[in-house]
Amino acid sequence: MKFYSTRKNSFQQSGAEGLLLMLAAVPFIFSQTSAGMWQIVTATLASILCLGATWYILRQPDFGKLLAGISATICIIALWPDITGHPATALSAAVVYIFALYSLSDFTSALRLNRSSDEVELGLQRTRWAAIALMGISIASFLIVRQLSPVSSTALLFITATAQILSILWSIYQQSNFHKLFCILLNSLTFLATFYMMNHGLVWLGSLMIGASLLLFLPKSAYIDESQGNWWDIFVNHPARATMVTFLLLCLSGTFLLFLPGAAAHKPIALIDAAFTAVSAVCITGLIVLDTPNDFSFLGQAFILLLIQLGGLGIMTVTTVAMHAFGRRLSLKQAKVLKSTFNSEHDNLVSSLIQIIKFTAFSETLGAAILAILFYRTGLTAGDAVWRGIFTSISAFCNAGFALQTDSLIPFQDNPYILHCVAMLIMVGGLAPAVVLLIPSWLRGQSISVAAKMALFTTAALLFLGTLFFLVFEWNGVLSGLSATNKLHNAWFQSVTLRTAGFNSVDITNVLGPTFLIMICLMFIGGSPGGTAGGVKTTTFGVLIATFWACALGYDEITIKNKRVVPETVYKAVTTVVAGMFVLLSVILMLEATQLTGLRELIFEATSALGTVGLSLGATNRLDGIGKIIIMLAMFAGRIGPVTLFTLLSRERSANAQHCLDARINLT
Repeated sequence: MKFYSTRKNSFQQSGAEGLLLMLAAVPFIFSQTSAGMWQIVTATLASILCLGATWYILRQPDFGKLLAGISATICIIALWPDITGHPATALSAAVVYIFALYSLSDFTSALRLNRSSDEVELGLQRTRWAAIALMGISIASFLIVRQLSPVSSTALLFITATAQILSILWSIYQQSNFHKLFCILLNSLTFLATFYMMNHGLVWLGSLMIGASLLLFLPKSAYIDESQGNWWDIFVNHPARATMVTFLLLCLSGTFLLFLPGAAAHKPIALIDAAFTAVSAVCITGLIVLDTPNDFSFLGQAFILLLIQLGGLGIMTVTTVAMHAFGRRLSLKQAKVLKSTFNSEHDNLVSSLIQIIKFTAFSETLGAAILAILFYRTGLTAGDAVWRGIFTSISAFCNAGFALQTDSLIPFQDNPYILHCVAMLIMVGGLAPAVVLLIPSWLRGQSISVAAKMALFTTAALLFLGTLFFLVFEWNGVLSGLSATNKLHNAWFQSVTLRTAGFNSVDITNVLGPTFLIMICLMFIGGSPGGTAGGVKTTTFGVLIATFWACALGYDEITIKNKRVVPETVYKAVTTVVAGMFVLLSVILMLEATQLTGLRELIFEATSALGTVGLSLGATNRLDGIGKIIIMLAMFAGRIGPVTLFTLLSRERSANAQHCLDARINLT
């Protein structure tokens, strides 16, 4: 079986030749400005190096990867005048370039095959990946370039013919004359159609059709059977990828629902705005580009609430409990993924998830009933009060921050009952249900886990310090005009909602500099693991504080309540914070490079999006299309977690450091 798997991987890696062969024409396809001599030279050099990488990638992998990496870098240089003038193109190019370099670094050739006896299978994989690359290049040329120049059209037509030649060469080794004749006839007709479309400016469409027809024509690999699983196993059997795919599908579904005509209250909703709102709801963030109570109909608001609930619970939680309800058992692979995702043992996994749903339903129902009564007492009709109570309760418990008031909870800043009810829902949702259920036992003096104690202590400390700082710095600032007691209520509420909830009871646009810094820190830390909050999590912050304290006092080990913190936990904490800071810095740089808004507002929006908070200083409404896409990516990264983002492409590896010598590195 291991030989079979290696053989299968070897055949799949042979597709790299076809992929690189198609990519060699990219510098000429996407070059649209008046090319100077230096652009022509660099584009030609990039293509030659890519062709060299095609030849060496399987014969001498290290040298082939080096050529491919240099080719990608020179390609970016050649296309620089075309990239810098279009922010969306620049962002796409940066993503593709980074992904390409990662793929090259992760590529290892295991090709140890008889090239003569396996030529049919090698040619099949080469042609398949060439067809896939041709389709991608064709779609990208339409979306980015639109009107292809003669040089671009010729280059696209050339790689189209190359893909067809690969398919013909593959068909020659087939024993069936039908395959040979049909392949030649298919390629001849499609190439003539593409050549005809070239005269009408539709060469990209012809190339897309040829790539699709080749994929449909090519048979399934003879070396892949059902025992090796399906193509989607690469996603569902990997915890990070499973998390990413489920949330991505939910975002796409939400975009479709909010784009429906019935979801709009008045004028139709733009696709980018529907996507932004869907991502914000699924990622339980709360950043908005449309006014939820006025721009969305009752149906649209119901769709948003459904996305918030599914995004808060997690689609895998709902699916697992549904399978259990219908009497279906989890497979070993599914159990492994869920165990890794929810950090729970398999024996207690389903019961834990059922307990989470029961606790969520009870908390949201109780909160909705209380809020409905409180809203009714403010003068709303019974129906409006009930709907607002349900919407606000679910939004608060899931830490989403969506509200059915244009000014969030500012109209209720003098109503402490509503503020404290919403704050309680935020805190309960931000803590893991398992931790909340342990609080009564802890208050009775019973022992609880160190992780639960750390989550509770860190949460309490951050809430107290946040309230104190907001009260001191903004007493004569945004809190001016309120009574002393209402200042205390609103300072407490803002400290709670900064923990990734997104509601606001005061106008935070003009907060002072010290308050701004405190808000950034609280949003970045976020809530506790296992809850609906985002951020790097309170326990991560607590472990880093304990590490700092142990190092400052010269301790060799980190202990908390007579329990030793294992080094792996410290490594994960450091990795989480560094990954979060790296993603945050990247988002800020992209926003600063593409938007005209001030840096202060962009830093706040980026932190709010990555921490899935939802608070805004007003910059979200001024974002253009590329700015909205960047914030959407930040919200998505914040929901699945920065560390998860970096492990999407990882494989299970084992490292043996037993025979390694110690390395001492001076840090001061």
